[in-house]
Amino acid sequence: MKEVLVAIVVISTVCADLLQSAEMKRVGEIDNFQLSGIHALLKTMAQKKYLILAVFFMALSFFAFLKLLTIAELSYAVPVSASTIVIDTVLARILLKERVDWRRWAGAALVAGGVYLVS
Repeated sequence: MKEVLVAIVVISTVCADLLQSAEMKRVGEIDNFQLSGIHALLKTMAQKKYLILAVFFMALSFFAFLKLLTIAELSYAVPVSASTIVIDTVLARILLKERVDWRRWAGAALVAGGVYLVS
């Protein structure tokens, strides 16, 4: 059961991260922080399918993580769920065509090693 919950947390977090990043690249930089600008931004964002889906995946990840904490120790759950960093890095390069320099690859490799040691 632990492994299933970890998989749900990791997959849903990665989906949320990718969808959120892709949609925010489409929306562009947010520069109007006045009340009217925030209202217009929230209205626009509520119509973006990727963001709505990202929020769904974030909620799924959150509730799966809560359930995971009921059956696993925090010292296991948090490091294992950090594998999202590794997957996010790989998929950001492949799907989002982001530039990932050697330091980020090294960091992802260190995280992967830590996840391996904890699991």
